[in-house]
This record gives sequence, structure tokens and C-alpha cells, in this order.
Amino acid sequence: MATVTTLPATFVSGAVLTAAQLNDLRGAFRVLQVVSIPITSQSTSSTNTLIDTNVTANITPSNTSSKILVIVNHTNCYKSGGSYGSGITMKLNRGGTDIYDVATEVGLTSVAQATIFTVSFAFLDSPSSVAALTYKTRFAASFNVAEVRCQVNGTQSNITLMEISA
Repeated sequence: MATVTTLPATFVSGAVLTAAQLNDLRGAFRVLQVVSIPITSQSTSSTNTLIDTNVTANITPSNTSSKILVIVNHTNCYKSGGSYGSGITMKLNRGGTDIYDVATEVGLTSVAQATIFTVSFAFLDSPSSVAALTYKTRFAASFNVAEVRCQVNGTQSNITLMEISA
């Protein structure tokens, strides 16, 4: 796969790129494939042990140098009243390993109050693999929250995986 390393460090007015530089520029940082999955099944937890949120998708990179851009939009996340300083902990997981701390206290309130909110994030991963990869989010109650949920009442969350050439 082409890279931009052969491009000039800076461009000046009137400079002309060589054919090789133009080919490198065309081949770098292209979107090679996109996987987008809508999820509506509610997930619920009442412990501080991480569990799956049902937001999951698979992708098989075509090259070990490819990056995977993970974009997640969790709608209608809920935390029960619990106590002051309570919230949801959420992590991004690839193949059974947590690779990104999405949030440690999302939905935090200054009083014991139930809240509903959205959790959205993007993460650029460098898996160095051409094997099938599974990305998913996991969540748990933090501190004294009695219950946490995602996709409350079947609202739609989305996970999008984009393979980007490097």
C-alpha cells in the first residue's frame, strides 16, 4: 500500500508533483471498507462487572498496515439514582481485550438522580492483523448505581468500522 512518506515535507506555490508522488497521495488514507451495524436490543446490568452492551461488529482488514476507525453512538443510556458521584463505566473491546477507556463516570450527577444520556466516541485502532476482528462495547455500573442500561426501550445505537489504508 502506498504511503505519504515520499511526498515533499512542504509544498510551495507553483510546485509540481511527480507521477510517483501523485500515486502515493492517491493511495494513502483511503477508506477500504465500511461495516455499520444498528443495534436496538437493550442491555441491562446491576453490577460493577463489565458486560457486553450488545453493540458489536466484525471486520476483516485487507492489510496488516491498515487502521480501523471505530465510531460508536450509544443512544438512551440510563443510570439509576444510586448516590452522588455514580455513573457508567464503558470500554471498547477488540477480540476479548479492552483497548480503550470510553468513560469512567459518564452520566455523573451531583445528586442521587436517574439520568438518560448518549455516549458517542471515535477511536483509531492499529490492529496489525488480517484476521477477522470483533469490536464491541462493554459497560458496568460504577459506585452505588443500582442499574445501568443501554438502548433503553429499543432505541437504536450504531457501531461503524472503517478500514483505512496506511
